[in-house]
Amino acid sequence: MNVIVLAGGTSTERDVSLISGSMIYRALRKNGHKAILLDVYLGYEGGTEDIFERDVDWAKDIQKIEEQNPDLEAVKAMRADGGKSFFGPNVLALCQKADAVFMALHGANGEDGKIQACFELLGIPYTGTDFVSSAMAMDKGITKDIFTAYGIPTPEGFRLKKGTQGNGMERKPDFPCIVKACHGGSSVGVSIAMNEAEYDRALSEAFRYDDEVIVEQYIAGREFSVGVMGGKALPVIEIAPKQGFYDYKNKYQAGSAVETCPAQIDAGTTARMQEIAERVFVALRMKSYARMDFMMSGTGELYCLEANTLPGMTSTSLLPQEAAAVGMSFEELCEKILSDAVR
Repeated sequence: MNVIVLAGGTSTERDVSLISGSMIYRALRKNGHKAILLDVYLGYEGGTEDIFERDVDWAKDIQKIEEQNPDLEAVKAMRADGGKSFFGPNVLALCQKADAVFMALHGANGEDGKIQACFELLGIPYTGTDFVSSAMAMDKGITKDIFTAYGIPTPEGFRLKKGTQGNGMERKPDFPCIVKACHGGSSVGVSIAMNEAEYDRALSEAFRYDDEVIVEQYIAGREFSVGVMGGKALPVIEIAPKQGFYDYKNKYQAGSAVETCPAQIDAGTTARMQEIAERVFVALRMKSYARMDFMMSGTGELYCLEANTLPGMTSTSLLPQEAAAVGMSFEELCEKILSDAVR
């Protein structure tokens, strides 16, 4: 099968996407597919006649994910046309030549349904869920509204738009609280505020990435994640950062967190968390696969934080570890996701 692995882009999670894409690319080639890894923003300006016969891996020179976000302005400067279109040279034409596109994108313009909608209009098969559920899950405010409507336990919270803080009309949080960008991913723009001064700094940080933020109840306790494939939950994984919380650095720097799968919790709690994850999958109208993040308070109460429609596929990512716990190799996981797209 001719497969485009689509990665990169201009989100803060660009490097995460490229590393994920490179691993997926190698797995698919090992599985016998004619795959190429393509940066959605930089595109490909060489000849395309025999493109699927070549070894095309945009991420081969990226050895690791840095602790800091990539310099997106430097990335945008790499485009000769100034990046007037999000799609780089030949990207759409090559995707139309492929039997399927494996989505390895993360963050804005990757997980928010825009590319998925474009592909549907062009008749291009792609992996993961559709544009509707992608858009709903990417907006943490909409996700929280849907969780509430479906009776899915989630921390209390409210939205705040840029420019409205300080007008005397916005709600005030109880401390400690969590502040996060409404449409962000990989914990970019997420802070814990213990007091008013930290809250103001957290808002400023979150508003760097988004015009809307979510302020929500801080849940002290243990953190978990549950992957769902085809509507069925995988084993629960527990994440225990060695320092701080599960932020961008702790997600992607090897050794920054202790991850245990299956999580060492009782069978009843496991079943309850998996059942909630499956309900989230249905509530957000997801297809193929996703991953749900949870907190468990000191008294055992479960809270679903959010849903990820394109979970990371790096060596430290959670979904591959959960799949491995049920005997599914990384190559088998990629093959299952791909087969869902072309079925």
